[in-house]
Amino acid sequence: MRKLQQAQAILEGLGLPPAQCNEISGYTLLALCGVKRRDSWASAARSSLTITKGIMAFIEAAYKKKYAPNTRETFRREVLHQFVQARIAEYNPDNPALPTNSPRAHYAISDAALAAIRTYGTPEWKAACKDFAIEHGSLFALYRNERDAHLVPVRLSDGTTLTLSPGKHNEVQAAVVEQFASRFAAGSVVAYLGDTANKSLHVDRDLLARLGIPISDHDKLPDVVLYDEPRDWLFLIEAVTSHGPMTPKRLVELKEMLANCTAGVVFVSAFPDFTEFRKNLTKIAWETEVWIAEIPDHLIHYNGDRFLGPRCCENGY
Repeated sequence: MRKLQQAQAILEGLGLPPAQCNEISGYTLLALCGVKRRDSWASAARSSLTITKGIMAFIEAAYKKKYAPNTRETFRREVLHQFVQARIAEYNPDNPALPTNSPRAHYAISDAALAAIRTYGTPEWKAACKDFAIEHGSLFALYRNERDAHLVPVRLSDGTTLTLSPGKHNEVQAAVVEQFASRFAAGSVVAYLGDTANKSLHVDRDLLARLGIPISDHDKLPDVVLYDEPRDWLFLIEAVTSHGPMTPKRLVELKEMLANCTAGVVFVSAFPDFTEFRKNLTKIAWETEVWIAEIPDHLIHYNGDRFLGPRCCENGY
């Protein structure tokens, strides 16, 4: 295991993201370098290896770690592709003209990565990593920049800007804060805003405590909680993409959690579009509201008796 841990440390030093510094990646690096249990990293060498008969066979022979044949695609898609992107490995260096699905497809450690790897455990290691990053960049930084470029910005009522993780779910949440709130809860403040990657992205603990909402249960709150102080209304809003709307079961759970809340509560299911709304038509609880981001100026009220009656037109009828 010591050699495996060293291999993982090397990958981290060469700028790979945490997901590419896992066990299978560590074993792959050992195979590409031809380093066995008792070998030093200074003896690392370059040779071209196919996935099954080269890399997987080396791992089993040298480290008694047997991977099932169907994991070949895992090596290719989740390890070697990233190694090539990070300039740690080269794809088909002996015959670049090979077709993509050729059974002779092979990989080799790059000369630049090999030069740095041979210094591992010596005083030159840190400098070698730095030189490698300057010359070839860091995959971690590259992936991070790509992720940051797709973050969803959301502006709170006090002018604060938060960034949500990429994804349709968080796009709906941003629309709730920026479009629903301005139309139906003008002047309200965001008491809670979750995120698919950070469930507690924004939590106004003082406000929630003042409203009688148990802080320890914030993970049970809907995606967005708005408080309209002039009307003393609390909007509990579920953004519906992969997760469900305000169902009867969810309504009961929330009412139990809000037993000590004195504000008037409005339950809302927010959908990105009519397509997503239609999928959930029969699941939505009565006495709740529906908001659809593609038609932001309107609400659908799930109970007719509250608003039953003729509407006044411009002529007073």
